[in-house]
Parts: sequence; C-alpha cells; structure tokens
Amino acid sequence: MGFRVAVVGATGNVGREMLNILAERDFGADEVIAIASRKSIGQTVGYGERELDIVALDSFDFTGVDIAFFSAGSGVSKEYAPKAAAAGAVVIDNSSLYRMDPDVPLVVPEVNAHALKDFKKKNIIANPNCSTAQMVVALKPLHDEATIKRVVVSTYQSVSGAGNAAMDELFSQTRAVFVNDPIQPENFTKQIAFNVIPHIDVFMDDGSTKEEWKMVAETQKMLDPDIKLTATAVRVPVFVGHSEAINIEFEKPIASGEARALLREAPGCLVVDKREDGGYVTPVECVGDFATYISRIRKDPTVENGLNIWVVSDNLRKGAALNAVQIAESLVNQGLLTAS
Repeated sequence: MGFRVAVVGATGNVGREMLNILAERDFGADEVIAIASRKSIGQTVGYGERELDIVALDSFDFTGVDIAFFSAGSGVSKEYAPKAAAAGAVVIDNSSLYRMDPDVPLVVPEVNAHALKDFKKKNIIANPNCSTAQMVVALKPLHDEATIKRVVVSTYQSVSGAGNAAMDELFSQTRAVFVNDPIQPENFTKQIAFNVIPHIDVFMDDGSTKEEWKMVAETQKMLDPDIKLTATAVRVPVFVGHSEAINIEFEKPIASGEARALLREAPGCLVVDKREDGGYVTPVECVGDFATYISRIRKDPTVENGLNIWVVSDNLRKGAALNAVQIAESLVNQGLLTAS
C-alpha cells in the first residue's frame, strides 16, 4: 500500500517543484492531492505525466492523509498545519514558523536525519531556510573531520526565493532597462535588474536581517550550537540558484586537498573544482539538479586553520522542495512512517 500525500501551496514555485520531485523520485504515493487557496480552483498542476486539479485548502479534510507538505507561507502553516497534524498527517513545513520550535525537528537529511525520531511531539517537521540548507550540507563533513569554530558567509540569492512575483519583477525590469521604460520597484526595496540588494527579510535590532539571523540560528540547531557564524545575505539578479562564499575556521588542521576528498564522498555534495577558467559551478548550471555543488576550495592563510569554499545549489530544489521530499524518504527509510 502506498502513501496518501497532500501538497499545500501546489501552485507556487516550491509547491510545483515538490510535485515534480515526488514524481521524479518515484515516491511511493498511491494518491497525491494538490491543494491551494480557493482562488486557484479550476487550475491544474503537473505531477509526472498527469495533471492534478487544485483542491481548496479551506474545505479540505486531512483525515487519511499520511504526509502533508506545506509550502504556502507562515500564515497558512499557522492556521492549517496543526489541523493537518491533529488529523494524523505528518506535516513537513517549508515556512519559517516552526523552525526554532524546540518540539519540532529542523532537518536536512544529510546532516541530522537522526533528529526525525522526535517528530511525533507535534507531528510536524520543519524544512530549513534555503540558504542554510545548502550550506550545512557542505559544512557537515568538514565539521565531522576538523570541528568548525567560526563561519563567515556571504550569500548571492536568486529572486525565485522571493516567489513568482519577484521573478516577474526581474524579468520586467530587465526589459525596461533595454527599452528605456521607467523602473518602479514593487517586491524589492530597490531596482533588482543589473543590481544587487544587501537586504533579505526584515531588519533586526542588531542591524542584521532576519535572513542572516536564520542562517545563524538554524545552523546551530542542526549542526552544532557552538559554531559561531556571521552572514551577509544579498539578493542578486539571478532567476534560480543560490550561491554562497563561505569562509571557515576550524579547531584542527585541514588541508584543502583533504577537504576536497571529504566533500567528494559526502552525501548530497558534488565537487567541481578545477583551478582553470570555468573550473567551477555557477547558478545557471545547477538549475534542475539535486546536488549541492562545491568549488573554489582553498586555504585561507589569514587564520591558523582556515578554508574558503564556493557553494551553489538550486534553491527551489535542495533549498526547499527536494529537502522536504528527502525528509519524507528518510522517515520511511528509518521505519518512522508507514502508509495508513
């Protein structure tokens, strides 16, 4: 018997990717239900070779659903995720709402799949922030080998992380530049076309943005509370694919060659690191792929045990949809979830 699976937010970027990945990975579902707001009734979304009719969230009964993927924002998760969990569905939530809840596991399967054993406290599992997810996949094998003390990361995050409207804004502004039309920012605080914006999410009292805070708090929850991390999160005029320049300081010595070998063998990682023109991965090349790509692995001579790495991943996949599906797969593989 297969699983009964619901995808909430099925018409959004991440919801559509969840459906694609469920089909691509042949997840053992007997039934997949595409759920969105009532305004989406009449639309369909793709699931493999099939088209699924949208079902309205406000009238949907989650009874009998085994897994409910939520990707419709914190407001929707706050109202409906507890209802789905109470009805018996395991909720895998992509919003930020439950990430720091001590009773909710925050999981990247390559990093801390063992934390899934605690999901029954609320029947909810949190998917991490997109920028954190790809980073900790790269950090985990290095931390296990040499113990990370401190991380300095600068992100170069694509507009797809801000949703469909943000992607449309990049497209329309790019066109406007070429035809000399006026540009009026709507989804971003400044022009995004041919520009970069050092501002993602709201500002906090210490001057950091919430996106930067998420990277700190989520890394400490999933990987190690003793890791010190500082981040600068930047939105760049790229449609899909987040990039990160990461500087790492370790407690123990680790050579760049040793790090390269560890990362080549690490789950979820793909090393492309040739010291020549084009011997690295950029966002355009990672779109549609499952891997977290790692390039530019080199020693940092300014600290005793330091490395620099460049990390690129499809934020709609590993940063969101893929990680959620991998959580479900890990639940099944660990015997923590069986079809009802």
